[in-house]
Amino acid sequence: MKTLIVNFGGPRNIGEIEPFLIELLCDRDVIRSPFPKIIHNYFFTRLAKKRALKIRHDYELIGGKSPIFEDTEALAAELNALAFHRYLPSTHPEFLKKITQEEMTVFPMFPQFSFATTGSIARWFSKKLPKSNLKWIKSYHDHPLYIQACVDTLKNFLQSQNLKEEECLLLFSAHGLPQTFIDTGDPYQSECETSFRKITKVFNTDSLLCYQSQFGRDEWIRPYTLDICKNPPKTKKNIVFFPLSFTTDHIETLFEIEYQYLPLLRTHNLNAYRCPAIHHNLNIATIIEQSQTHPIKDLIYS
Repeated sequence: MKTLIVNFGGPRNIGEIEPFLIELLCDRDVIRSPFPKIIHNYFFTRLAKKRALKIRHDYELIGGKSPIFEDTEALAAELNALAFHRYLPSTHPEFLKKITQEEMTVFPMFPQFSFATTGSIARWFSKKLPKSNLKWIKSYHDHPLYIQACVDTLKNFLQSQNLKEEECLLLFSAHGLPQTFIDTGDPYQSECETSFRKITKVFNTDSLLCYQSQFGRDEWIRPYTLDICKNPPKTKKNIVFFPLSFTTDHIETLFEIEYQYLPLLRTHNLNAYRCPAIHHNLNIATIIEQSQTHPIKDLIYS
């Protein structure tokens, strides 16, 4: 059976920042505004254009692009699979030409399910390809191979930096989500907490789970990564960031963690490090073989 790997996508160059953000912010599974669709799209298109100018410099600092596209395509090539990039609209026409009526298993690069990530992509498919024959892996947040990939990535990083785990505070930073999403039934936070518990029980040291990348003025799930970095615990001299919900590195890890959070920790005379994302250690083929699949209706927020 053919595999389809789905991910957010990311700008492949500076010119793609604006269309990427427009597609992202106009997605009502990501931004649940009270406005009618036409007003929502007008307002958030304007906001995306302003934000694109603001964060251009951030992308320039990490090489002028996000590595998500290339990393996802490389994983797909290894598995002889197709790849879909949700917020790169210029890639969608060519992708749609490749889809046939054959049965396919959809593997999201989001271990913890949210209606704003895997759910958003499922809704896109329900609209664009309503007759497609797709079986969806909803979540693999507690799958032994996902947990092992996290453990191996973190252990290898500690070894590469000559760090002893008992001398480190492991800071597991997941992407945030508005609290209202959780209050209305999104399982994301619970699944992050389960992943965190299963990974950290392997390590003999202190660990914390926090959430980053808040957007807007609404309350998001806590604790905030930024708050911890402003007032960090002093139990260990070394603090190692682990990107819990990020399977591939992108602007949130390469810029936000590197240029915003690590410098804050260092002002407290702490040694701060960023562990890379796990995608090279993720055994996608076996996770697919061992996972239950779901119909698309189970993934879409109503």
